[in-house]
Amino acid sequence: MSNNATFDLPEFPWDRLAPLGDKARAHPGGIVDLSIGTPVDSVPEVIQSALSAASDSPGYPPTAGIPALQKAMRDWSVKYLGTSESVGVLPSIGSKEMVTLLPFLLRAKRVLYPDIAYPSYHVGAVLAGAEAIPVGEDPKSWPAADFAWINSPSNPTGALMSDQAVRDAIQWAKSNNAYLVSDECYLQLGWEATPRSVLSFPEAADVKVIALHSLSKRSNLAGYRAGFAVGNPSVISELLEIRKHVGMMMPGPVQLAMIAALADTEHVTKQRAVYLRRRTELHRGLTAAGFTIHDSVAGLYLWATRDEECWKSADWLAGHGILVAPGDFYGVRGKNFVRAALTATDERIDVAVARLTATA
Repeated sequence: MSNNATFDLPEFPWDRLAPLGDKARAHPGGIVDLSIGTPVDSVPEVIQSALSAASDSPGYPPTAGIPALQKAMRDWSVKYLGTSESVGVLPSIGSKEMVTLLPFLLRAKRVLYPDIAYPSYHVGAVLAGAEAIPVGEDPKSWPAADFAWINSPSNPTGALMSDQAVRDAIQWAKSNNAYLVSDECYLQLGWEATPRSVLSFPEAADVKVIALHSLSKRSNLAGYRAGFAVGNPSVISELLEIRKHVGMMMPGPVQLAMIAALADTEHVTKQRAVYLRRRTELHRGLTAAGFTIHDSVAGLYLWATRDEECWKSADWLAGHGILVAPGDFYGVRGKNFVRAALTATDERIDVAVARLTATA
């Protein structure tokens, strides 16, 4: 039970991980922290320069984003998501702000979310005072509601929704006159398959569909809090009006940095190569240690199991100085899995792989 008198929030999952963190840090060779997907590589110089050049920013920035940022978000969406030129766009203070607050901002009453998912979908429904309902992968089985989340590539599993499942989710939203929100922050990190935005489906044009994107992963901008929403213009306009009243504005210098990040593709290609190498090595190490990798065709994580309770696996790994996230953080269906992030330095990934392969 939460100490908060208003909201019965669950315990923050990573607080439960503290004892295993202490165990991993006690390893003679130090901890390899794979528990959280926080970037560790440098912010690209082109983005740092844009932020620095915009540092003299004394006025309030527009909630909608300056015109140049609106154009950059729209141009990127047309090129990479397959949207029309008329798509609505809106910058956000990171994507997690949107994930957590959207049900509240849109006054949702019943929120559907994947039964294996990022915990913030559930928390956002609780904060909105909405009924939170975990659902399976087939939208044809979903109950009636006014708001639903989809997440492809998935956090934590790295799985992709099939095209048919996305179409069925769009049809569900149309039949229920519901908001359908697609969390797509890992869209440019496909490995064994190519992720596809919900907005690339023509059926989405006439439905209350929006997609959330982030520069935290593709551009190492987690510290900048640079995200954006794309989609149905009327829904984006509704969000804009609410956010203007609340004063939810992306800082002016970050808006300029975001323009630079969206315009530059070279740093994205380089970062993908870094993550691919780490993924290949970590996959090899976990497999050598008896783990099987499931679903992880995209994203920043490996979803691994040894067919045992997740905390037992996490404790075994912590004994080797490797900290991962137990799968039950993400739902009951994750009870026999752990999630290992690719967001550690090359040196730490190599250390983890050496420890794992030595156990084989």
